[in-house]
Amino acid sequence: MTVNALVLALAALSLLGVTITVVRNRSRAELVLFVLSGVTAVSASILDLHRLSPALATAAPHDLTTTLAGLGLMLNLAIMQLAAERAETHHSVLRSVVIGLCGLVGALASAIAIFGLSGTNSAVAASFGVVLILLILVIRRLDLSPLAASTLSVTALIGAAIVLSFLFEKSSGPILLRLVPEMGTETKAALERMLADTRWFGAGAGTFAAVSRIYQSDAGAVLTAPSAATAIFAGMGWIGFAAMMAVSLLAFVRLFLGALQRGRDSFFPGAAAACVLFALVQSFAGPGLLRPAAILCLSVIVGLGLSQSVSQLSRKAWLQ
Repeated sequence: MTVNALVLALAALSLLGVTITVVRNRSRAELVLFVLSGVTAVSASILDLHRLSPALATAAPHDLTTTLAGLGLMLNLAIMQLAAERAETHHSVLRSVVIGLCGLVGALASAIAIFGLSGTNSAVAASFGVVLILLILVIRRLDLSPLAASTLSVTALIGAAIVLSFLFEKSSGPILLRLVPEMGTETKAALERMLADTRWFGAGAGTFAAVSRIYQSDAGAVLTAPSAATAIFAGMGWIGFAAMMAVSLLAFVRLFLGALQRGRDSFFPGAAAACVLFALVQSFAGPGLLRPAAILCLSVIVGLGLSQSVSQLSRKAWLQ
């Protein structure tokens, strides 16, 4: 299991680096954004079709489609911003309208999936991402001064902290289990014992399933990780969990600042920052981010945002 986790981590890092290099060109960045938004919108549509045809939705795990629906909402909002920017810069109006409509359809499909068919905590995580995109849009459109932008950002941060505090205080027990879906008493007790026994460096990445057997009363039952944060903590301990959170927060801050400093292409780093924020909260609410598809998709999104957080002119000036 540890080898599998290591290979997946290396693949994600490699994909991140390749994406940063490849999408420096704006046309390639747009192509990658179109593909990502389309793939995630299709995943969200699978969740939307669950009520019409449950058999059709069994092909994809609910936790994966929920995570991809949240990412798809941010990406398709970026597509809509792209269409608006194209119209403002005198590109083909018809093409801009078509792109905008595609983004709207994808955003609606993702919104229905994440807000209507997922849990409350996943919906809140997606709301944070949407609010962040709107915050960046307001700061840019109103051309706020650094002081005003900082004040507005701090206010939004305080509001998010209050909402998160309320969510975590609704449940009792270990903080890593407070946002996960409801589970049986025995399952919760086993997870609490497992988390309490976790040491600083954990049992090794990807070993959750193997270690969980020790804490199960029923040898035939399978104890799965209720959230990505729980699996990371159990596998890598406090040290690994803190390192993952720190890296995620650093990436979020870099993308957010890049979106504020970017010109008309701010939707690239802005959408990536919103996706990272969604992923941070969603990691406490479900295990979807443990799926390879979600990990690789998020790697491409972050690489796209980091690469496009610096304008071509700034990049050329730095190289000179």
